Amino acid sequence: MKVGFIGLGNAGGKLAGSLLRNGKDLTVRDLDRDVAQQFIDQGAKWADSPREMMAVCDLVITCLPSPAACSAVMEGEGGILEGMGPGKIWAEMSTTDESEVMRLAALVEAKGGEAIECPVSGGCHRAATGNISIFAGCKRETFDKMLPFLTVLGRRVLHTGEIGTASKLKVMTNYLATANLITMCEALVTMKAAGLDLATTWEAMVISSGTSFVAETEGQVILNGSRDIEFTMDLVLKDIGLFQKLAEDNNVPLEVSPMIIDIMKDGQKRYGERANSDDIIRRLEDATGLDITAPGFPALMVDDEPEEAGYEVVPRNRQ
Repeated sequence: MKVGFIGLGNAGGKLAGSLLRNGKDLTVRDLDRDVAQQFIDQGAKWADSPREMMAVCDLVITCLPSPAACSAVMEGEGGILEGMGPGKIWAEMSTTDESEVMRLAALVEAKGGEAIECPVSGGCHRAATGNISIFAGCKRETFDKMLPFLTVLGRRVLHTGEIGTASKLKVMTNYLATANLITMCEALVTMKAAGLDLATTWEAMVISSGTSFVAETEGQVILNGSRDIEFTMDLVLKDIGLFQKLAEDNNVPLEVSPMIIDIMKDGQKRYGERANSDDIIRRLEDATGLDITAPGFPALMVDDEPEEAGYEVVPRNRQ
């Protein structure tokens, strides 16, 4: 099967790299041709337009920063839909609005193609090694066709149901991660103010009931001082905004979510729209005058687990 990949940013580039590393016939495209050159140098082909890519590939994956960007790639002049036809698959790996992915999926199916949404979760460092988790929303027949590719892109693959279900779950996980980030920042600053050693504080977090994926990973680059997890505040606000909208659409009166949105918006005003998401701790550093860094922590998150073959995760009530 010939595979196309559009969007070679922080996450997309690493996901495309897994396909190339595992010998898949890959065609790539990005708004910045220079970003794509490293893939071309390693054997990938280049497509001059999304339409051209869809015409020559059996499967085209999009991994883009916003629903608007995906819509442009799908429906714009020279877009994917112009090359879509029977036997072809569109896979959306972006974090997007479930209603938008459902709308685009219907247009794909009207052309005789198949659609799957398969957003990832677990950080860019795990996307690089193929150990990231993937949520897949689509018809079961489409999932079965895609599973050999999804298990190259990621380790744990969960079929979530029909189109739209994976997008809902993805924004939920990003909301939870952001909540964990905010509370971890508050904990680190409070322990520093109370006279605790920060390396000892971090160890206490990760071996206890207070741990989280965010503490174990992002906590390290926060303490290093780089605060670079290859994710930015504008993307955080997009994702948690989608979660808040989902709650409002379903008449759930959330209390914590609006406060987190306000905190992240304030971080943007202070440090820039595309500041690193973990720069949010600077609000408390500025307020207290404390330096929340410690020696011995890495500047970037690195997946120290070996790449493993992926597999389908089956919910326990279906086993």
